[in-house]
Amino acid sequence: MKTNRRTAVWVGIFFIIGTVSGVLSEVNLGPFLEDQDYLANIATNETKIILGALFILIMGFALTMVPVLLYPIFKKYNHALALGAVVFRGALEAVVYMALAALWLMLLTLSQEFSLAGSSEIGMFQHLGALFTKTETWLAHIVSIVFSLGALMIYWVFYRSKLIPRWLSLWGLIGGLLYLVSPMVGMFGIDWGFLMMPLALQEMVLALWLIIKGFDPAAFASLSGKQV
Repeated sequence: MKTNRRTAVWVGIFFIIGTVSGVLSEVNLGPFLEDQDYLANIATNETKIILGALFILIMGFALTMVPVLLYPIFKKYNHALALGAVVFRGALEAVVYMALAALWLMLLTLSQEFSLAGSSEIGMFQHLGALFTKTETWLAHIVSIVFSLGALMIYWVFYRSKLIPRWLSLWGLIGGLLYLVSPMVGMFGIDWGFLMMPLALQEMVLALWLIIKGFDPAAFASLSGKQV
């Protein structure tokens, strides 16, 4: 029981660390791609870019730990979905976050080289910059799709297991579906970022619930040998 309580607390903490790190990465990096002179400005804001990349890595690590910690419990309810959550919200998500962080650091190097380039080389750097920024956008869509698919796996197991209140699991399932729509339409140039908000809010409520309340002790009575 103490192990389960400890797991719940750590899952809640990692949810919070991941969300806060994601917000801080956006604060540091978000404004640059909206600036037409981003190639010139990134080089003069090296600290912000490096911090932003580090926050992406911290977010990736924290969110990866959530399904890893839940796996020993989830596998007793549904081994396939428990493993799927580790793959999607663990391994795949971590890889894409590392790629995003690396891309920003490469963009920083490109910007530094751009500041030293002669007039004849400016066009080449601008084309490279456009390639990097477009790749960053595609990776952001991909990680959002992977994230939401993993979330749906997690909240389905939560819903069936009753480890947390069903209203909270249902909120996560609906939020996960809405979250999935946002990057899918985003690939066609439609900005529906507001659809990500319900799941973002739900995961903060869930984090606080797990830290304060933990898992429902009654749910563990049905763990032994049960498969959904």
